[in-house]
Amino acid sequence: MAGASTFTVLNPATGQVVADAPDCTREQLDEAVAAARDAFPNWAALDVAERRRFLAAMADAVDVHTPELADLIVKEQGKPRPVAVAEVAGLSFWLRETCGLELTETVNQDDAERLSVTRHLPLGVVAAITPWNYPIGQASFKIAPALLAGNTVVLKPSAFTPLANLRLGEIWRDLLPAGVVNVVTGSGGLGSWVTGHPGFDKISFTGSTQTGRRVMASAAQRLTPVTLELGGNDAAIVLPDADVKELAPQLFWAAFANSGQICLATKRLYIHEDIYDDLAGELVRLAEQVRVGDPSAGEVDMGPVSNLRQYETVVSLLWDCQEQDYRFLTGGVPEDGTAGYFVAPTLVDNPPESSRIVREEQFGPVLLLLKYRDIDDAVARANAGEYALGASVWGADAQAAQQVAARLDAGTVWVNEVMHLHPRVPFGGRKQSGLGVESGLAGLLEFTEAQTLTVRRSGWQ
Repeated sequence: MAGASTFTVLNPATGQVVADAPDCTREQLDEAVAAARDAFPNWAALDVAERRRFLAAMADAVDVHTPELADLIVKEQGKPRPVAVAEVAGLSFWLRETCGLELTETVNQDDAERLSVTRHLPLGVVAAITPWNYPIGQASFKIAPALLAGNTVVLKPSAFTPLANLRLGEIWRDLLPAGVVNVVTGSGGLGSWVTGHPGFDKISFTGSTQTGRRVMASAAQRLTPVTLELGGNDAAIVLPDADVKELAPQLFWAAFANSGQICLATKRLYIHEDIYDDLAGELVRLAEQVRVGDPSAGEVDMGPVSNLRQYETVVSLLWDCQEQDYRFLTGGVPEDGTAGYFVAPTLVDNPPESSRIVREEQFGPVLLLLKYRDIDDAVARANAGEYALGASVWGADAQAAQQVAARLDAGTVWVNEVMHLHPRVPFGGRKQSGLGVESGLAGLLEFTEAQTLTVRRSGWQ
């Protein structure tokens, strides 16, 4: 359905208009919620095997339209095309793998006196609010488990990246019963209209911690349950026995994949003083080889920062580094007058823990190299701050690395890898990085409500 008005979507590599997207009105949001509400009883009543067949058909349709969807992501988000193709492929993978999850009943008591069984029922209509860094990938974390559990969905993508999700809604429109999946796009107040709407039974939000607080406050007015996947300032600790040349490429892309615009990206790299200079040199060498540019104009390794607002955030932090005389090993404040929101991969040499660049989440192509001597000090520094989304430990002795990993305060901790996610593995944040989890059985349960049925068999009078 067309909006009463439209808003423009820009290509972050050029600053040019890509398309106009429908700007949803309050009345149209009401219609989308009503459609989802009308569809819910029949969808929830389907046998779970039938819902699995629908999810598999959705995945098949995504496979057919992967090139088209990837092209839209390149234009509206700015990532290289191979990365966009992988994101779309991840959606179909997530749909299929989520089908393997089971919501089993728990028998609490089964004897002559009483039968007590707990089962998990769908909540109703889910609001899925997704960010701009992975427009389709983030939607998969919400749509797949919500539908499998028996809910219907209203998806609200970021105003910076609405196009691929709008097309996805069109692709699925003829596959699903009417109202099961609805896509609404808009600028301005649409997000607050969604979080304050009385027709939602669940809000699943991915975005910044600041916005997450507002989402939670709005949902609290009606005690609407929320899942919040929020900001991260992820630390990685490199132990002194690490093979520098072997690990350097992995550590580099742990920070700079998708131009650093990943909540689980490595943002603070704690390196033992014995190998600090060697690893820093390898990372500089890799940064200088990276091709940064417009993904639509040729093969590149990194595209632009995805929108002007985030670009200004990153540049502000880099200006602060420059004013404080922190050393850039490579990169730095971008030159004025260039088209697009480009920031070269930047390495900051051992800034103080009290600095803005260490304390705040940059969410861009900037990596902090931080030197440590004592592992207790490294752990304490890695655990400092308000965020606790992900972390990693790297070293030749995997057992020793695992012991260090067990001391880190984060929702997910990896050893000798980073950002590995799977539909059957739950992930979520601690502290100010979120509330609840996504994926896995625990993530599926977030879209349900427990109901216990108890039958008295004897002794009743």
